[in-house]
Amino acid sequence: MAKQEMKYEEAVAQLEEIVSKMETGELDVDSLSTHLKMAQKLIKLCKDKLTKTDSEIKKMLNDE
Repeated sequence: MAKQEMKYEEAVAQLEEIVSKMETGELDVDSLSTHLKMAQKLIKLCKDKLTKTDSEIKKMLNDE
């Protein structure tokens, strides 16, 4: 079974959770690196989704 792609809103929620844990000091030094790597992936996913959506909208508007 293929892995289902994460939705934009889910990625943002996970990013917010990571930021919250960083701000409150919940992350120890050992897990900080892992969480930062995950945050980088989530940011890239969000950026890619926004870029794709922007491109699709511009294409639709130009086709009219």
